[in-house]
Amino acid sequence: MAERTQSSIDVSAAPETVLDVIADFESYPDWAGQVKSAKVLVEDADGWADEVEFVLDAGVIKDTYTLGYTWDVDEDGTGTVSWTLVKATLLKALDGAYTLTSDGSGGTRVGYELAVDVSLPMLGVLKRKAEKVIIDTALKELKKRAEA
Repeated sequence: MAERTQSSIDVSAAPETVLDVIADFESYPDWAGQVKSAKVLVEDADGWADEVEFVLDAGVIKDTYTLGYTWDVDEDGTGTVSWTLVKATLLKALDGAYTLTSDGSGGTRVGYELAVDVSLPMLGVLKRKAEKVIIDTALKELKKRAEA
């Protein structure tokens, strides 16, 4: 797998609240600006999304893609939600993870790592910059939604 870009943010909401926001895929278009639609295609026996189809419009990058999810989380919402690209048109890889840890005072430390690859030629430095923008935007939007 390609090198991953990582960042984190502190959220003034409990891990289970942050996890609920992450797991509510149909609401992504309400708060994740570049996601135009999200639809759960397959759920596991516990009701967690196994596969989700997204429609992305990030200016020059527009794609419809499906991610496969793994939920390694505890009852209190801490743990890791990871995903990998199942299929797409433009994207060749979109693999990442949110890691949720309690900050000990009722809030959550959210770590985010992402590796993106597209079928268009792109310099590595530009790809890392795009990943950083995606991560920073996603973390800020997630924080705003979870704290609302």
